[in-house]
Amino acid sequence: MTTNQRLESARTKWREEPEPLNDPPRKIDAMQQFPTLANIEQILEGRYDGRDDVLVNGQGYLCTDREHIFSNLVPDVVVAFGVDVERIEATNGYVISEVGKPPDFILEVASKSTGRRDYTLKRRRYAEMGVLEYWRFDQTGGKRHDAPLAGDRLSDGDYTPFALEKSPDGEIRGFSPTLGLYLCWVKGQLLLFDPVSGEHLLSRVELLARIGQAEAQRDEAVREAERLRELVRRLKSD
Repeated sequence: MTTNQRLESARTKWREEPEPLNDPPRKIDAMQQFPTLANIEQILEGRYDGRDDVLVNGQGYLCTDREHIFSNLVPDVVVAFGVDVERIEATNGYVISEVGKPPDFILEVASKSTGRRDYTLKRRRYAEMGVLEYWRFDQTGGKRHDAPLAGDRLSDGDYTPFALEKSPDGEIRGFSPTLGLYLCWVKGQLLLFDPVSGEHLLSRVELLARIGQAEAQRDEAVREAERLRELVRRLKSD
């Protein structure tokens, strides 16, 4: 099915279903999403730094065309490859008919006020729009979503769940072919694991914290070395 056919199919279904698409007003529990969203956006922005054709964004509207701009979805994190990033960001949203393709990847982080919509209404809508991959993360372990971590890949116009791995210590992870990364639920945190480097990716904030720790350790090592040299000098003088 082509992008235009998907859009027309989505428009027809929306006309048949009067259910509004607007997310309810953000409640204070949305603040609980912020650390996860800020962290993941920073990591992905860093991963694609220098590529002006890769959009990493969130909290902007997503719709099929201008006709439905006020009947929109607001994804938490959107990733799209081969797009005009400046044009999309200038409109504060993603209009599929204007961009020419749906987003490649969407992530929703659970909140108490919108959690159920993420794995019901939004899952259906994103499939109708042609979003290639749709992932959901619930920091509470499944109290707000139907699972702590879940992902789907579009196949023949519908979503097929990704197989997930669960370790004895409770870590859950699944591989995203679109990002080339594992999404990992670890003690209520969402981590991104790079199978090539064999490491979890860090955000700018985390990298700066690591640098600070390394510099503090270096300074402590310098002080310790100076202390030992002073002891040697004293022994020689004796």
